[in-house]
Amino acid sequence: MTTTPFIEIDRVTFGYDSSRTILKDISLKFPRGQVTAILGGSGCGKTTLMRLIGGVHRPDSGRVIFDGEVVDTRDRAQLYRLRRRLGMLFQFGALFTDLSVFDNVAFPLREHTQLPEAMIRDIVLMKLNAVGLRGAAGLRISEVSGGMARRIALARAIALDPELIMYDEPFAGLDLISMGVAAKLIRTLNDVTGATSLVISHDVPECMAIADYVVLMATGGRIVAQGTPKELMDSMDPETRQFVRGEPDGPVKFHYPAPEIAADFGVAP
Repeated sequence: MTTTPFIEIDRVTFGYDSSRTILKDISLKFPRGQVTAILGGSGCGKTTLMRLIGGVHRPDSGRVIFDGEVVDTRDRAQLYRLRRRLGMLFQFGALFTDLSVFDNVAFPLREHTQLPEAMIRDIVLMKLNAVGLRGAAGLRISEVSGGMARRIALARAIALDPELIMYDEPFAGLDLISMGVAAKLIRTLNDVTGATSLVISHDVPECMAIADYVVLMATGGRIVAQGTPKELMDSMDPETRQFVRGEPDGPVKFHYPAPEIAADFGVAP
């Protein structure tokens, strides 16, 4: 039996201006209840894809479909309704530095619900407990470490019990222990809540350990490969193999396209 995808990207093309296409005619389907890792180097369009799903940008062509509903960036009421169903872990957390840990996690509850403060308090403490930081509720953001800040941001992202959780580079800048904790939390929260999780990253080992499905993107908005973690790790495709194994030599070049070096330095060939 075919299951309707929770999120569908249908032949989407997008560029921030006419001179550069970020995503080119891509189609993807994200099943409900699974962790999907979207891997790729910097600048390949991973975060842009996330912004399209959240309705921040409108595709130049194609459709973004959220639980059977085409996302329309011109329909403000629809965007607010859909966004209440998703949680977002921004790269580097994006916490409010002038608020306490508690108030950061309480923010979406106060903004989007009419719950009494007593209930908000209980929910916030439960979410902080889920990420191991209930005892840090009274701290200022300036008093927590980078790894703790990422977990606080995760508690805020799940405050409204979202059906879709999107993680933008959740492992960037973390030490190995914090990275392992973050990866375990993503997998555990997905399984416990039944949410659908999209993990945008370039950290291969962590994503391969927790993902049900993996999409590999490349510069120019191309989909290089997709499949289970094992299928990508076992792939003999040169571009896929180079990325998942971190090989320095291969189809993906180190240098951005440029004129011959002699032309820039005025040296005769």
